Amino acid sequence: MKLDDVFGIHEEALRVRARRSEVLAANLANSDTPGFKARDFDFRTMLRNEAQKPVRLAATHSGHMASDQGLVASTQMGYRVPQQASLDGNTVEVEREQNAFSANAMRYQASLRFLDGKIKGLMLAIKGSA
Repeated sequence: MKLDDVFGIHEEALRVRARRSEVLAANLANSDTPGFKARDFDFRTMLRNEAQKPVRLAATHSGHMASDQGLVASTQMGYRVPQQASLDGNTVEVEREQNAFSANAMRYQASLRFLDGKIKGLMLAIKGSA
């Protein structure tokens, strides 16, 4: 039995949700920055791609352009279209970002609870009943 089989997609889900929290926090932090464009990515699409391990470009020579690095490549990020445009060009809508951040945090916690239950179950199986 492999641990990957036990934990399933939840390990990747935690990584992707943590990255999304960073993106949403950056949006909130820049809510008063003129011209700042809010960014986000589609969690479901991102997780589906991570589960399938997409092929990414790799530089084979030091003179090559650097490929996107990290869990979420900049090419996978999109810009938010605001419901009401700001005069200074900022597209951050604080309420929308806070809502997305809260929903993401709740789902992150749910994945943690699921993993915690799995780990406790494994520990009980290893130790046996007390």
